[in-house]
Formats: sequence, structure tokens, C-alpha cells
Amino acid sequence: MSDERSGRESAEKLTREERLAAKLRENLRRRKAQARAVSQAVSSAALPDRDGESSGSKPPLAKSPPES
Repeated sequence: MSDERSGRESAEKLTREERLAAKLRENLRRRKAQARAVSQAVSSAALPDRDGESSGSKPPLAKSPPES
């Protein structure tokens, strides 16, 4: 009787461990995808515009009005 009980408990524990391992893998994939997306957003923000200025790093300077 105790053999059946311990066998069932180890099977339940194994499935729990498998579930936890799967959740950890899923979480790791999600975090890596998120990190890649952030990295791409940062690198694309640092690329120069058509004018040769980098976008997103500095606000454009306001031109002073002409003096008369």
C-alpha cells in the first residue's frame, strides 16, 4: 500500500516539476522577446533621419527670429 502511495506522490511531484519547468521556459522566452523588442526600439531611435540628425536623442533646436 505504501508503495502505491509513494509512487503516486512521486508522479504528482514529477508532473508539478514539469509544469514549473515549462512555465519557467515560457517566462524566459517572453523576457527574451521583450528584451529584443526594447533593444530594437533603442537602436532604431539612434538611427539618423534623412537630415542626418539622430531621432529621439535630442529635441530640435528652435530657430531664433531674425533681428530687424
